[in-house]
Amino acid sequence: MLPTEPPACVKEAGTFCYEVYRVTNNEWLAGSANWLLTKPLKILMIVVIAFVVRLLVRRLINRITTFPRSGGKLPALLRPLRERAPEVLGSAVLERRRQRAQTIGSVLKSMATFLIYGLAFILVLGELGLNLGPIIASAGIIGVAIGFGAQNLVKDFLSGIFMMVEDQYGVGDVVDIGEATGTVEAVGLRITTLRDLKGTVWYVRNGEVLRVGNSSQGFAVAVVDVPLSYTADVERATTVLGKAASAATESDALKDNVLEPPEMLGVESVTPEGLQLRLTVKVRPGKQWAVQRALRAQLLAALEEAGFEPPLGRLFPNSAPAIEK
Repeated sequence: MLPTEPPACVKEAGTFCYEVYRVTNNEWLAGSANWLLTKPLKILMIVVIAFVVRLLVRRLINRITTFPRSGGKLPALLRPLRERAPEVLGSAVLERRRQRAQTIGSVLKSMATFLIYGLAFILVLGELGLNLGPIIASAGIIGVAIGFGAQNLVKDFLSGIFMMVEDQYGVGDVVDIGEATGTVEAVGLRITTLRDLKGTVWYVRNGEVLRVGNSSQGFAVAVVDVPLSYTADVERATTVLGKAASAATESDALKDNVLEPPEMLGVESVTPEGLQLRLTVKVRPGKQWAVQRALRAQLLAALEEAGFEPPLGRLFPNSAPAIEK
């Protein structure tokens, strides 16, 4: 058997190959020293650095998105975002802010983990001497296929992120999203849960929401239409309604929900049955329906007390029924 030439690296002083050959006098072990020592150390270093970087990034994300349980200062990441929820919603506002912070933080941590570990995996494959070109090309094709097949899921996910970031609606809001109208009970990255007035729970995919009508942001307007007969004195009725509305909104039952004095708009419509006068009041969000009901009862009672007849002889809803003689 012919002797084999020792690897050239055994003559390069200062290398692992040279030191291993000098100690062991084994040509194969010296030639494989780079694989046996250098490569594993490099791979281990890549893995350790990736783990440490991921840990630091997650801590940073937690720091800028964690919302204190007792309320307090808004997370740094959410301060530049537009906050549409009114402070009067109390615990609902805190829950919405906390939900936004948790969702954004979860998304950022998932993205950071994927990018950091993905880059580390590619570097490890490079250290192992694998040709990354075909692998990257195959991964791209598989990714396109998966994305095409799960495009509805991706659409729902992205829509949920934007809804959270833009604060289109949150827990406790009363919204109209087309197919369903009700109070928001949960906002997830894929679906939004609503409960309507009848108690039915609706699960709506975020990607299917094309428009949102939110009745719980900033302020609301209570609109009250009061019927009058054609023979009624409109000017006098307007005065009576204005005084009654002012007194009602200043009462203990309504004053906490009313933001501005009531505004009498005058004749809103003319129907075959009679006239309709419209009055509006700026109120706290979500309180417009309760204020409307209370005002309607007070205004109809005030008109009846002032001697106004209902249209076509009909009684007002809050008056006693007629007794046939």
